[in-house]
Amino acid sequence: MKAEIGIIGGMGPMASELFYKMVTDHTKAEKDQDHINMIILSDASMPDRTEAILNNDYEDVRDQMLEDALFLQNSGCKAIAVTCNTAHFFIDMIQHELQIPVLHMIHLTVSHLEKICAKGERIGIMATDGTIRTRLYQSVLEEKGFECYTPEDAIQKEVMHQIYDRIKCGKNYDEQSWKRISASYRDAGCSRVVMACTELSDRKSVV
Repeated sequence: MKAEIGIIGGMGPMASELFYKMVTDHTKAEKDQDHINMIILSDASMPDRTEAILNNDYEDVRDQMLEDALFLQNSGCKAIAVTCNTAHFFIDMIQHELQIPVLHMIHLTVSHLEKICAKGERIGIMATDGTIRTRLYQSVLEEKGFECYTPEDAIQKEVMHQIYDRIKCGKNYDEQSWKRISASYRDAGCSRVVMACTELSDRKSVV
C-alpha cells in the first residue's frame, strides 16, 4: 500500500479518531478506493508533551517523535501530520531530519485565519500550558499582524482542568467551568478563538 499521509496520533486517541473522521468527511469519494491512504500510528506511550516542556526535559519526547516520524517516512508516506498542537514544539526540533514535509498545524491554522480575519484582530488561544509557554501560536500570529490573547492564570487552570481532568479521562466537559472560560474570551474582545488543543475539539460545546 502506498500511503499519502502518515499520522502520529494517540495524543490523545480521541483526537486521532476525530482527525481521521474529518479527513474522511472532507474527501470527495464515491467508493472506498477514492479515499486517501493513510497510516495512523497511535503512539499512546508518548510522554506528556506539556509536562516535558514545563520541566525543560525535551529529550525523551523529541527522540520518540523522531522515531515515529522516521517509521512513517520509511513506510512510504509522502507527508506527516501530528494530531497534537503541543507536539509541534518537538516537531520543529526534528523536521530538518526528515525527507518528507510535516503538515504543520500551527502554520496551517494561521494561514486560514489570514483569509478570514483582518490584521490587528485579537485572536484568543485556548491551549495547554505547554503550548502557551512555548508561544507556538503567539509567535506566528504576531508575525502576521494579529494581537493574541491568553487567559489569566485562574482561567488557564480551568482550561487545563477541561483537558486533563475531563476529556483525557473520558469524561464530558465541565459545563460551569466551560461557561467561565468562554466568558473570559468574549470579555477580552477576541474576534476568534483558536482551539489550540485537539482534545478540546471533543468537548461537545462551542464558545
